[in-house]
Amino acid sequence: MNDRKESAAAREATAWPSVNAKAEPLVKALIADADALRVAVTEGTLGECRIDCGVHAVGGLEAGRRIAEICLGGLGRVALETTDADSAWPFMVTVHTSQPVIACLGSQYAGWSLSAEDRGKKYSVLGSGPARAIGSSEKLFDELGYHDMAESAVLVLEADRPPPPALVEQVAKACKLKPNRLTFVYAPTSSLAGTVQIAARCLEVALHKAHELHFPLDHIIDGIATAPLPPPAPDFIAAMGRTNDAIIYGGRAQLFVSSRAKEAKTLAENLPSLKSKDYGKPFADIFAAVKGDFYAIDRMLFSPAMVTVTSLKTGESFEGGRIDTAVLSRSFA
Repeated sequence: MNDRKESAAAREATAWPSVNAKAEPLVKALIADADALRVAVTEGTLGECRIDCGVHAVGGLEAGRRIAEICLGGLGRVALETTDADSAWPFMVTVHTSQPVIACLGSQYAGWSLSAEDRGKKYSVLGSGPARAIGSSEKLFDELGYHDMAESAVLVLEADRPPPPALVEQVAKACKLKPNRLTFVYAPTSSLAGTVQIAARCLEVALHKAHELHFPLDHIIDGIATAPLPPPAPDFIAAMGRTNDAIIYGGRAQLFVSSRAKEAKTLAENLPSLKSKDYGKPFADIFAAVKGDFYAIDRMLFSPAMVTVTSLKTGESFEGGRIDTAVLSRSFA
């Protein structure tokens, strides 16, 4: 806990960039290219901007790549790349940010739990992206020592329908902004765009696991990660399983830390997903085994399959984990 307090104090003394301000040009570009990207831009009943990237709109891989960069608060780059051409799954989503803590945990992490009534039914969703840093009351922001202020905000939702007015009002009140200053970008997990933007959380998952392991976040200087691009599935559970498996069994991350070799080695040993008691089966099977209770799954499972941690103090690098192509093939087939 002392390490976390020290991290927060260090970050409070740092002039952090505004993730909402940084993401604003990316949102405008997404809107400007809506036709080419096959996304639909509409105005909600309260004046909010709604960008459908995969519900009624077709969307696509490029839309998902751009959503991922918006989620990172404009502080990271996401690329679709090719790895070993002989691999069964040769296409990868690669993420890099020089501000890994603020981009991944302060923006991209889906940590804002939201719910509202929508025509007699409950609408529950996890919000990710820059608006979290303004409106969310997550304790994580106090630990980071970061809260954003901006004249507009964007929130990304993994959802199969647009946010209802009650939820828009809730977010507007939390952010202390008028609804017409809010943009909601949404796509279901089963869509092409949703698949890409979730696989693009491979670095964020590594940062979150490091946080769970009580590693000092201010020691993480830079980071890069990659995960195979999973094929979408029309069923939500299958789609959720594949996107999680891409990271858990196929993801690889490298963190550059200011720690000594001993701390870097310990992090490399403990961060990979295989350290979890639930490791070894496709995520959809694990989810079924706990009867759909997401919180019954060991949280240590949510991390990349393989990691490299490099100590900037000594130049030494330490590896942990491995890529499990057998489970990936079971999941993706």
